[in-house]
Amino acid sequence: MRTYEVLFILSPQVAEEEATNLVGEFKRIAEGTGAKLAHEEAWGRRRLAYPIQKFNEGNYHLFVFESDGSLAELDRRMKNSDRILRHMIVRTDLEHKRADKLAKKNPKKERVRPAPAFTPAAEPTPAPAPAPAPAEEAPAAE
Repeated sequence: MRTYEVLFILSPQVAEEEATNLVGEFKRIAEGTGAKLAHEEAWGRRRLAYPIQKFNEGNYHLFVFESDGSLAELDRRMKNSDRILRHMIVRTDLEHKRADKLAKKNPKKERVRPAPAFTPAAEPTPAPAPAPAPAEEAPAAE
């Protein structure tokens, strides 16, 4: 089974009621293609890294779907919606497989740090203090 993360940014002009309707519609579209919703997060209104369509903020929403097929229909609908500023669908199960494979191939070894090589005989001796400069002699009084 494949795992997909779907992140989209709604325009800040979309009303709260309309935003919940859009989120519900996108869920129904994905579930209609055979995907199962594993996790959902509403990140709320956040500042954008750069202006998109003259907007500096957007409403972020994240879905995590598990599906045997693709989410092409959901992608098509999100592209056609003018209320969505940006969206991104990423297949994440491949990353988990790669990480598991690398973990099996290169298991973390318990690393033991060597003890410091400190012996009392090897203790550095302090440098001798410099000798004071000779003072100028005063002329002898006769």
